[in-house]
Amino acid sequence: MADRAAVDRELAKLAAMSPAGYFVGLHIRFASPLLTIQTYDPAWIEHYTANAYVMRDPVTAWAFSTTGYARWSELGIPDPFGIMEEAAGFGLRFGVAVSAGPVSSRTIAGAARSDREFADSEMEQISRIIDRLHRLTEPPEKLTAAQAQALRLIATGDRHAAAAAKLGISESALKARLTAARQRLMARTTAEAIQRAKDARLL
Repeated sequence: MADRAAVDRELAKLAAMSPAGYFVGLHIRFASPLLTIQTYDPAWIEHYTANAYVMRDPVTAWAFSTTGYARWSELGIPDPFGIMEEAAGFGLRFGVAVSAGPVSSRTIAGAARSDREFADSEMEQISRIIDRLHRLTEPPEKLTAAQAQALRLIATGDRHAAAAAKLGISESALKARLTAARQRLMARTTAEAIQRAKDARLL
């Protein structure tokens, strides 16, 4: 089970080192991250999303082609759509890109500031934070049979009482299984747990 408090501590460190915000996409599998956290300017996030920049972003292209870390200004990836110049207009003038983990479960991140380039030592610290976040949020290889059964029934539309009856257990026992599944998948809601379990091919 992932340690949520440990994840929050690492994110707090990352926030302190990213005056203009950060983005982290954890364990991207089948083109979808297990968890996405970002603190960039909401106006930039809205603009980026509305224009579907993720498919054309040089930071994303770099992150899927290698692992390690680099300044945005040193990625060496073409930016024909001028995404980085647009980002600068939203205060994301300088940044570092980080890529960790195998391509089958890649974590990518960006940290930004508006005043200066990141120092080598800062990039190394940010890279270590992302590596720790990658390890802390490693998806489980499997759910218990009881957890998977409970999630499947809720996923198909059963309410708690009906799902419990089908399993021959009390409603409180069903809720305990769902809680354990949420914790194992680092999900805040059962719906989120179901989606993450599907994304990880656990259901």
